[in-house]
Amino acid sequence: MDKNNVLALATLIMIIVGLVLIALGAFRYDDVAGWGFASVGIGFFAIAWVFNALKGRV
Repeated sequence: MDKNNVLALATLIMIIVGLVLIALGAFRYDDVAGWGFASVGIGFFAIAWVFNALKGRV
């Protein structure tokens, strides 16, 4: 595995974890904790976006 494949795999894992966190916030927790889970999930998307932008540059 080269570094681009590692970054692609990390991006995929971050997207999956972000989706799971947003789903937990939307469907499992109806109180203030749901907002926290959803915001952390959006943060995971932002980090995955950075990983995707680094492919081919590192």
